[in-house]
Amino acid sequence: MGRSRTLAQTYRHFGEVDAAKTSPLYERVAIALSESDEALRAIEAAPARKRHPALILAALHDLALAGRAPELAAAHAAADGDAAAGAAIDTLVRMTDSVVDIAVRRQRRTNETGRCAVLYPAIAEVAHRVGANALGLIDVGCSAGLNLNVDRVGITYRNGQSLGDPSSPVQLSASVVGDRLIPTRAMPEAVARLGIDLDPVDVTDADEARWLRACLWPDQQEQAAMLEAEIALAATAPPLLLRGDAVELMPHAFAQVPTDALPVVTTTWALSRFPLESRLRFLHRLDEAAAGRAVAWVSVEGVGVAPMIPTLGDRRASGHSIIGLVVFDGSSLHAEAVGRCWSQGRLLAWLADS
Repeated sequence: MGRSRTLAQTYRHFGEVDAAKTSPLYERVAIALSESDEALRAIEAAPARKRHPALILAALHDLALAGRAPELAAAHAAADGDAAAGAAIDTLVRMTDSVVDIAVRRQRRTNETGRCAVLYPAIAEVAHRVGANALGLIDVGCSAGLNLNVDRVGITYRNGQSLGDPSSPVQLSASVVGDRLIPTRAMPEAVARLGIDLDPVDVTDADEARWLRACLWPDQQEQAAMLEAEIALAATAPPLLLRGDAVELMPHAFAQVPTDALPVVTTTWALSRFPLESRLRFLHRLDEAAAGRAVAWVSVEGVGVAPMIPTLGDRRASGHSIIGLVVFDGSSLHAEAVGRCWSQGRLLAWLADS
């Protein structure tokens, strides 16, 4: 009984605090689930670590998108919170095993679009510093590998600057904090695209792509349209996705990058999932690869998370992230913090001289 009360509180908090900011639909659904003993019992059929509201709601959304919960799908399409609440409870109770199966097999995915607005100028900057004419992009913690299309999107900053391809079907926007301009260098050609993840998502697989859609909230129509464009763009040139531990797979990833291209490893809020020992081993792998050629690392991580990246005097857990550049070149190494960013890259402040 105590577990149910705690779970009910979790779902009510999710509805009243997390969903209320951006999704009236999920606000209503989550609160309704918190008040339904039947729904809570169904959720408790999942392992404790798989009961998070966002994951259970994504599993329900996946069933709706797959045509297996038509009443829920209709309520989502109509953005009818009351109807969605009733249909969600009904689907949970009737299809408990299916919901739990999806939740157990899957993990929550987040939309990655904002990250390219930070990655593009940082990658272009490090390529310029090294004098590279071609790049091999290696994204650690890549999820669906959408960051690996960073050179194929268009980005407009609200200070009037722009980067990338203005004709791309994926057009992003971001705000610039402060007076310093973003460097507007063009990125060299990407001749290799590789992603490393413990559980990578292949966007050319219909079930995998549907799960990405399911992780978006049904009334987030703008984000859904952006994701469709990103999936379509990624499917035209799918990256090589490597499944497993990044530290162990890094040598294999470097071997896929032509010798005349600069390997650029990117981490965006990925290293916080690594224990400190693994982060240091990760750096050692990059240093080892630099024995034969220059290697670059672009990091966008919380303050103090990325080893060697200066913290600029900022405090840990301060609500923003540091944009770092590191160049490994044989016996030399140069590390610099070039900016700060907020809201998963939708706001950034460039700090470095270019």
